[in-house]
This record gives sequence, structure tokens and C-alpha cells, in this order.
Amino acid sequence: MSLEPSSLQSVIDDALARTPPGRCVWVALSGGLDSALLLTLAADACRRHPRALRVLHVHHGLQAEGEGFERHCRRLCSRLGVPLDVARVGVDASAGGGLEGEARDARYAAFRRRLLAGETLWLAQHRDDQAETFLLAALRGAGSRGLAAMPAARDIDGWCLARPLLGYPRSSLEAEAERRGLAWVEDPSNADTCLGRNFLRHRALPRLVERWPDAGAALARSAALSGEADGLLEEFAAEDLTRLGGDPARLPCAGLLGMSAPRRRLQVRHCLARLGLPRPPARRLDSLLEQLAARRDAAARVAWPGAEARVWRETLYLMSPLAPLPADWRAAWDGRPPLATPLGPLASGLARDDGGPVALRLAPRLGGERLRLAGRGERDLKRLLQEWSMPPWERARLLVAWHGGRTVAVAGPSGWLACAEGWRIG
Repeated sequence: MSLEPSSLQSVIDDALARTPPGRCVWVALSGGLDSALLLTLAADACRRHPRALRVLHVHHGLQAEGEGFERHCRRLCSRLGVPLDVARVGVDASAGGGLEGEARDARYAAFRRRLLAGETLWLAQHRDDQAETFLLAALRGAGSRGLAAMPAARDIDGWCLARPLLGYPRSSLEAEAERRGLAWVEDPSNADTCLGRNFLRHRALPRLVERWPDAGAALARSAALSGEADGLLEEFAAEDLTRLGGDPARLPCAGLLGMSAPRRRLQVRHCLARLGLPRPPARRLDSLLEQLAARRDAAARVAWPGAEARVWRETLYLMSPLAPLPADWRAAWDGRPPLATPLGPLASGLARDDGGPVALRLAPRLGGERLRLAGRGERDLKRLLQEWSMPPWERARLLVAWHGGRTVAVAGPSGWLACAEGWRIG
């Protein structure tokens, strides 16, 4: 699709009108053609429709040319009269995400540190970038979420990340940049075809376009349709979650087993996203779903980086990995809150009913503790935890309060669970 020179300016004017009034708009500036043009268009729009505009340049420290990129960005921002923030980040090229993935994660971490709620960050990706992203996702065997590629806009921690040029080919950006006489820098790493995206850009896509001239537009259209399909699947998954009780961290196995296998996989992925947890690899997810029919008394567990799932008493639990309590942790305490513990702060105190002095010792539960409850007499803490239907992994992460040689209270991650006769919480 060919655009008139003024059309891209209208696109940015319209994008500015859609941002929250009175809030700052940011532009991510690498110094290349795409982001230099986006900033120039944004500065023009913000002059005619007064709005605070700031620029963020992320210095990855991966190549000697990085200093030159930064100097170019400073000159451009100075000429346009726009304040520039430079974020210097570290990228571990040997990490599991690969060089491209780790650099992307570093950029997004820099974005999160700068952007405030209600603000907008514009990125300069265009339609050809979208086609490349779609192909990369397809080559990884991605489903509808991955094939949706890059959304035109999405919320992150209360601020908006938007790509106002996503519907337009790079040829249109080049024509507008040349018309304006813009200067930009070329990142030499963009020519490295050992990187997957560059291989597609310089070798694969040109061959596709040679055979199918509208290949870029068609691939971007497929990404958009995949995004629509993914949105519908999320709606279905949300409805299923409501029928399953509404708690993404606790799903009844019977309800999940009543679904088809693809629907079960969708529901687990949906719940993990709701909880902010990473999705498991496909084999881990299959292993997890096989555990749903485990015996009622089984305590199955499947783990992957950043999350784990457990099946207990016909319920699937999804959670962050649980670190064991330090066995040597001890605390002397007078019962007055707050108290810092490995489980988090205890906001409620403990006091004796008779008002007597309190000299407590807190330590992780070891087993064998007994608790005397009002009206029930002395009870084995293990049996009490079973009565309370506490999952086994939570029973191993409890703190016990002792007064002398007597157990007087037990606490979990959410606070005090119970206290002994003659004691009160508060």
C-alpha cells in the first residue's frame, strides 16, 4: 500500500488524539529510520496539539557503535526540542532467551522503569516487522497467541504501549523520511543473517515478495486474524473459568476432565496468564493434564521455570515455585506486631488472655507439635491441618509460636491460623 507523504502525519495526529489527555507521550528511539521518523512526526503533532513528549533511548552495550547511536539520538532530540532519557542496560547473550530475546527483555524492563500510569509509549514497528514476527512465530510452532504477533496497542502496568505505524509498510516510511530529509543511523547488527529475524528480512521475505508481491500485507492480515481468534478463545476461557468456580489458582479436576483436551489446555494457559505465571513447555503441559485423573489421595506435582502445578484432592493448584523455609530461622518476640518472617510480615500480634508477660519464640514447624484449643482440648497439629483441608505443601511452610515449652499459635503465609486456649490474636 502506497501512502501520500502527508498520510503518516495524519496517522500520528489521530494516534495522539486517542491518548489520555494531559498525560505524557513517549517515543522509543533507536536512531534508525523507523524510530527517527516516528519521533519527527510525534514532535510535529505535539507542537500543533500541545502535549508533553519525551524520548527514551535504550543503550544495550552490545557493540562499539552504541555510543554513536546515542550521540545521534541526542542531536535529533536537541534539534526537535524534545527531552531525552537514556537507559543503559545489560544483556546476557548467553542466557536461555538468546541474544534477541534477552535484548528485548532488557528494553521492556527499561520501559517499565520509566513509564507512569496513564502515559503512552510509541514504538516504530511497521507492517513488514509484523510479517517477520508472524513468520518467526509460525516457525516456532506457535498457536493463535503467538501468531497474533504484535498488537497495535496493549496495557502494561497501567500505561499503554502502542504501535501507530503497524499498518503501513516500510517503503512508506522510507518515502516520508526522504521527503523530510531525515538523517538516521544504520545498526550493523541488522545485516547479520545469523539472527533469525534478519534472515527472514534479507533472504526469505524478498523471495516471498518476488513470487507473491502482496506477501507482507497477507502475512500481517493473518496476524490480525490470529489476534481476533485469540481474543475469542480468551473470552471462552473466561466463561469456562467462571463455571469452574472463578479462582484461576484452584481448578476442580472433575470440571477440567469434562472438557475436551484442547479446551483443558486453553483453560490452564488462561489461568496462568491471569496469575501472571509463565506457560509451561508443551510436554510439561501434557504431563500436567495427565495428572488430573490422579487418585484423590495423590499429591502430584509438575514444575517448569517460574511456576508449578499440583494436584491434590481432585483440585489443580497453579502457583509460583515454593521455596522451603530456612530451617535455622528463629525469632524471639514479645507479641507486638509487626514481625518480619520468612513468610512475610505478621501484621497481627499475640497476647495472653490474663494480660501476663509475653516471651515467644517462633520457628518453622518440625512436626509433632500439639495445640490446646478452647473447648476441644489438646490436639495434634498434624490432625488439625488435615481437618482444615490444608494442602500438604502448605503444611510444610508454617511457623509455630512457643511460650516456654508450649505451642501457643501457628501461622501461615496469610497470617495466624489458630492460637491456643488462653491466648488471643490481635
